[in-house]
Amino acid sequence: MEYVIFAVAMLLFLLSLMIKGYLDSKKEEKEFIRKLRSDYGVISEKQYKPERFESISHYYEKHKQDSGIDDITWNDLNMDEIYQKMDGTMSAAGEEYLYYLLRTPVYEIGELKRREEMIEYFRTHENDRLACQVLFKKLGGTGKFSIYDYLDYLDNLGERNSGSHYFALLLIAVSIVVIFINLPLGLCLLSFVFIRNIISYFKIKNEIDPYITSFTYIFRLLDMVDKLTGRKIEILSEENRALKEAANKFTGFKRGSFLLMSPGRMSASANLIDLFLDYLRMIFHLDLIQFNRMLRIVRNHTREIDAILSIIGKVDAVIAIGAFRQGNPDHCIPQIGEQIMIRSTKLYHPLIEKPVKNDIDENRSILITGSNASGKSTFLKAVAVNAILAQTIHTCMADSYETGLFRILSSMTLRDDIQGGDSYYMVEIKALKRILDAQQKEGIPVLCFVDEVLRGTNTVERIAASAQILKSLCTGTSLCFAATHDIELTHILEDLYANYHFEEEIEQEDIFFSYKIMKGRATTRNAIKLLGIMGYDQRIVKEAEKMASDFLEKGNWTC
Repeated sequence: MEYVIFAVAMLLFLLSLMIKGYLDSKKEEKEFIRKLRSDYGVISEKQYKPERFESISHYYEKHKQDSGIDDITWNDLNMDEIYQKMDGTMSAAGEEYLYYLLRTPVYEIGELKRREEMIEYFRTHENDRLACQVLFKKLGGTGKFSIYDYLDYLDNLGERNSGSHYFALLLIAVSIVVIFINLPLGLCLLSFVFIRNIISYFKIKNEIDPYITSFTYIFRLLDMVDKLTGRKIEILSEENRALKEAANKFTGFKRGSFLLMSPGRMSASANLIDLFLDYLRMIFHLDLIQFNRMLRIVRNHTREIDAILSIIGKVDAVIAIGAFRQGNPDHCIPQIGEQIMIRSTKLYHPLIEKPVKNDIDENRSILITGSNASGKSTFLKAVAVNAILAQTIHTCMADSYETGLFRILSSMTLRDDIQGGDSYYMVEIKALKRILDAQQKEGIPVLCFVDEVLRGTNTVERIAASAQILKSLCTGTSLCFAATHDIELTHILEDLYANYHFEEEIEQEDIFFSYKIMKGRATTRNAIKLLGIMGYDQRIVKEAEKMASDFLEKGNWTC
């Protein structure tokens, strides 16, 4: 009787633990949903370790397009920081797709309209949004590696089949038959086969264990597909059909998977069932056979895995874009047509906390002059970033934004290539050459941004070469937004470029910048005066002013 009472008590204890675990998980989910509601639109607090941030790019690398945002432009515009500010995704698939999306401008207005429908649907349908976010959170990630890394690693296993394992099973069957004919011989043969199987088991097990993570993620992915399609979200009818079609290819993937995926597999568990199953695995290689079967299914259907990841990633990403809009009320939906122009009011850079907003309305290239720190580079970056955002997340940081479709490139914040052995000048002319090459391709017009053309060489050659390069950059259907300190270029190119400038005011030994763009070329030269404000010896300042004055009057330098 005591044993029965003890067994019942243990059963009740285990049952209470299960109930507590269930209630705790529901409580955590409820708190997570509450936080999603209250923090919708709040900047993401994700921590980006270098290895994780590097792996985020792997979906993009697998689907890279020639007309995407190249590395130079991406780095020029600090797009990693913009991505981090925008990344409110819940899953690794969402993280990677959002990165891909920002680096892959759309050149079809119909695709942008579809993206807009999805963004606004989830922004305005809270229950569907929350349901998706909970599912994506459960899907989670794959650690510091991308799922595409794991799929690539599977190729390292080479071709595998279960012939040797089935041969081992045949030897066991033969040994059992021999036992009935000759007991001593049969037992010896069976013992030999068991020992051989156990030794070979651990060798192969150690080879395949690192690759099981990818199977685990695929299981979570398929489970999430079932739950997402089961909700029948209106906006996702097309995506749900594609998800079901892809998931149907894995109907046999789960069959017998517990042999390989069981948490208690070869864990030295004290559980008698797990221990018994472990011996069965070692002797009969059941999990190794199952691994080969599942590997074959995955290899045959990597296209379907990619399709599922793409759809899940897209939905997760558009939800994050909606949150980004919610957190940036001073945004607008861009009006995109076929015109070669940019017209925007109160445009600003999304990374500046208290930005000065500017207007621009041009259908021709522009040349911007002004002193250092006056706002030239920031304005160029603001226009360039918004041009990318218009064709990727269909959201601009402005009161209004009208434009055409462009391929976007820049040459702005270049550095010497120490490892490659290139000087700054060589790096710069290579960067400019790639823009000129892009212009030669038919189809998509080029919108380019250049800050200080050929700053890496001497004045005479710089002005001559810069004039010809800028002339080439604004031909045909291309637009070029360039900044320069060389006032001479504003005169040489005034028939091709509209002139704009930024000004500063010096009052009571201090300098003030308005950061407002103005039409026309710069008329002030305050670089020498700034030396005095920064505490340079007045002799240096006065002599510099005299030299500049003499040059402007006589056309030659005297020191």
